[in-house]
Amino acid sequence: MNEKSTTDLEKVLSCTHLSDFDNYCSDNKDSIISDQSSFNVYMKELFRQKNITQQTVFLKADIPERYGYKLLSCEKHTKQRDIILRICYAAGFSLSETQRALRKYGMPELYAKIERDAFLMIIFNEHPGDIIDVNALLKKNNFDTLRTSGVQE
Repeated sequence: MNEKSTTDLEKVLSCTHLSDFDNYCSDNKDSIISDQSSFNVYMKELFRQKNITQQTVFLKADIPERYGYKLLSCEKHTKQRDIILRICYAAGFSLSETQRALRKYGMPELYAKIERDAFLMIIFNEHPGDIIDVNALLKKNNFDTLRTSGVQE
């Protein structure tokens, strides 16, 4: 996977003619967010690279398997970014892999100017234990824990 930055893509587009749009798309397919199926493909490819099964990821993320499979297959959609963060963390994704997964899912990336997001960025860089440990750290630092599906207190 060879993702280009938005700035690099914009430079290419400034010299691209309408007739070359198909070539632009094929040349930059790793960088373009085309549809939600790209999320599914991206996640499965990273799971394969990291030699981890979906079942293991859902167990580590403390997400019901059936729900997790439906999210990855795009049969269901969540508006809770924490669910995607749980999956990415449980799969051992790096911060950049997580940011890309969020983009592909159509969710905002973690943002360094938001305290909780900044704290989560450090967590993704250091990977201090499992989801329970992450939630304990979040709680200890007066942040909301990573939510699971459904309403939480």
